[in-house]
Amino acid sequence: MAELDVNWVRAQFPAFSEPSLQGQAFFENAGGSYTCKPVIDRLTRYYTQRKVQPYAPYDASRLAGEEMDEARARLAAMMGVDTDELSFGPSTTQNTYVLAQAFRQHLSPGDAIVVTNQDHEANSGPWRRLADEGFDVREWQIDPETGHLDPADLDDLLGDGKVKLVCFPHCSNVVGEINDVKAICATARAAGAYSCVDGVSYAPHGFVNVDDLGADIYLFSAYKTYGPHQGIMVIRRALGETLPNQAHYFNADSLYKRFTPAGPDHAQVAASAGMADYMEALAKHHGATGDAVQLAAAAHTLMRDHEVKLLQPLLDYATAKNSVRLLGPSVAAKRAPTVSLASAKPGEDLAAALAPKGIMAGGGDFYAVRALQAQGVDPAHGVLRLSFTHYTTEEEVAKLIDALDQVL
Repeated sequence: MAELDVNWVRAQFPAFSEPSLQGQAFFENAGGSYTCKPVIDRLTRYYTQRKVQPYAPYDASRLAGEEMDEARARLAAMMGVDTDELSFGPSTTQNTYVLAQAFRQHLSPGDAIVVTNQDHEANSGPWRRLADEGFDVREWQIDPETGHLDPADLDDLLGDGKVKLVCFPHCSNVVGEINDVKAICATARAAGAYSCVDGVSYAPHGFVNVDDLGADIYLFSAYKTYGPHQGIMVIRRALGETLPNQAHYFNADSLYKRFTPAGPDHAQVAASAGMADYMEALAKHHGATGDAVQLAAAAHTLMRDHEVKLLQPLLDYATAKNSVRLLGPSVAAKRAPTVSLASAKPGEDLAAALAPKGIMAGGGDFYAVRALQAQGVDPAHGVLRLSFTHYTTEEEVAKLIDALDQVL
């Protein structure tokens, strides 16, 4: 496949032509990405032409409902699942809390849940709270030196057959290592457990085929995948129809409504179809053909290849710098371009020092308090996090490295 046309990519994002952002290199994408033009266009159209209660017979309402349905259908198709297996919610954290309540009602005394200390708190805290209800919550712990989750340790946790759910991240938002989701889900299934994958930190680097991965639940946030502020949740049918309904009783027979207690943000749901517009246009611009899954896979490959190429020099720099500790792998192919650096200087102070140099980055604990503590990093001191995506350029990475040399 052709090399990513980064100039074409950046032309799809209005932020790169915004005068107030000129000269600024954006390296806090793990906290939220820029929004692509198709999403902005759809959101504007909805608010100006369709901002009525959807699904009524008059044209504005009918079109509003059709756009909401289009978003679910197209995103689900890209991820290899049925349309009603994908639903929207106000955030991934909220979606996970709703799921935890469903499992609270579904589980029996003596049942166990596995969580990790590599996660963002969104896919850890809601499940851990079930310990208050008498369920056995077991922690799959990372290596304190590398941040790695060892599959052999999961085997030990699953050994007694009591585990009903395994919750883990596709990749951590501070460690960055890409976990072998397909293998972990297969291990969980073989032990009689469901799998809940937090894809928030991975999805910005390519939409995945959930059917191929074998995950029972896959969660991510649209505002980190070039879209509006929505949480997107895939629940496979067998599990979704087994868990107790969490919505209005009259929505119990609708799989995509069962875990959405409140009404969705109609405009943002409709605008989410713009993410599919963008991914398909990206793939086709580079010569890809095929169905929704194939186009999404092509876009994924283009994005990852570009990111890996840009990431390795940054990792090499961080590894060679005695004044910082790189969290996670030093090999770009093994991780997402989310790079956390621990140093004697607080993370927030480093981010503040980079800002006048045209580097937009973040410092702190990033809701990954447990992961930092497990690696011997004081969350109050925090880390500097440098995160980018496929719209980042080699020149911006070079600018970042030069700026780091001045502040570290």
